[in-house]
Amino acid sequence: MSNIEQSDSFTLGGRTVKRLGYGAMQLAGPGVFGPPKDRDAALAVLREAVARGVNHIDTSDFYGPHITNQLIREALHPYQDDLAIVTKISARRGDDGSWIPAMSREELTQAVHDNLRNLGLDVLEVVNLRSMLGIHGPVEGSIEEPLTVLAELQRQGLVRHIGLSNVTSTQVAQGRRICEIVCVQNHYNLAHREDDALIDELARDGIAYVPFFPLGGFTPLQSSTLSDVAARLGATPMQVALAWLLRRAPNILLIPGTSSVAHLHENLAAGKLVLPDEAMKELEQVAGINAA
Repeated sequence: MSNIEQSDSFTLGGRTVKRLGYGAMQLAGPGVFGPPKDRDAALAVLREAVARGVNHIDTSDFYGPHITNQLIREALHPYQDDLAIVTKISARRGDDGSWIPAMSREELTQAVHDNLRNLGLDVLEVVNLRSMLGIHGPVEGSIEEPLTVLAELQRQGLVRHIGLSNVTSTQVAQGRRICEIVCVQNHYNLAHREDDALIDELARDGIAYVPFFPLGGFTPLQSSTLSDVAARLGATPMQVALAWLLRRAPNILLIPGTSSVAHLHENLAAGKLVLPDEAMKELEQVAGINAA
């Protein structure tokens, strides 16, 4: 049994996907802007991920912009039947690489068509509406207007399933009153635990939770506890952090990103790492230490 198959699977929209997926954000240039330093290496990572059994790839047309979707198409099109490509909309990039909200009807509609064109698809499997009410984290406020637009695009047959990103629990509840929500993608990891209650609620309802920055993002997780557990288990701290997420809840789907084949292999190896109960108890302390 391969590492990735040992991580089990979960329903995402109309598909069953492996819980260890791949996030394409790091394939763009520095700051998720511009082309990669090594295009051939980026293509190799995508092909190796799928060869290793990954069937859930997370992307967005505002990565680059357009770069990661074009790389995915070049590397993997025509796509395997079981491959779920999940994208997100609601932002655009300034000439300086800045992140600019793009949540009007016209901008959201254009974003869906841009994703379709650059990925080479007739319909997008899952589109996450990323709330841009707060660029660096969830901010309360109504998401009814942009989500209604996305639901209309779904009825037109351009989108199969809808998810939410960078949202609060209140916004998730609002979204679920407007249309079916198949996943929530928020910042969450061993040290960043604000969504604990939301994850458990979604698990009860069979809705996937997809943590971004599962390894800390641009500031990697640093914890002596994490390092100590990893040393005892003969694993890397990042593998332990991923394994903790897999055990945290059955509805968590992981999308760690990398531009390196070697690092990809390291991430996927987390699927075979079994965390003893004692290690889980130790790791539970990391969030409290970081909040102190």
